[in-house]
Parts: sequence; structure tokens; C-alpha cells
Amino acid sequence: MELSSVIRRWHHRDRIPIREIERRTGLSRNTIRKYLRSGAVEVRFKVPERPSRLDPFADKLSEWLRVEADKGRKGRRTVRRIHADLVA
Repeated sequence: MELSSVIRRWHHRDRIPIREIERRTGLSRNTIRKYLRSGAVEVRFKVPERPSRLDPFADKLSEWLRVEADKGRKGRRTVRRIHADLVA
């Protein structure tokens, strides 16, 4: 469901104050007011594509985690051990 329609329903039908909507959604009051004033606002966030520092190790890490998931709690490698293996 679209966030702006949920905000409009909470405010108009359920009579929830803007501050309570702010607490529930984590959005600012100005953003909530903008959603209430306009008819249809699409939420669009531009997230730039950034390479992760772990990208070169992604295949190795996913393989290790798959193998480790089958082991018991005591038999698994710790994060420190995984880090040491990656550094080596």
C-alpha cells in the first residue's frame, strides 16, 4: 500500500494527529503535511549506486556462510575468525 494513502487515511478517517503519524512513520511533520495537502505524492528516493567494500569477497563470504549455517553453534567460525581468513 502506498505510504501517502496510509497517512491520509490515518489523518482523515482515524483522526490521528500529525505528531502521532510522525512517530509511527519516522517522517517529518512537514513531509506529512505535504502528503496531506497534495492529492497523490509518489515517494521517490534517489539512492546512488555505490560499490560495497565487500563486493570482491561476496562469493567467498556467501559460500562460507552457507557452510557455516549447517554447523552447530559451537562449530561455527566467529566473525573475528572470518575476518582473519579474509585478511589472509
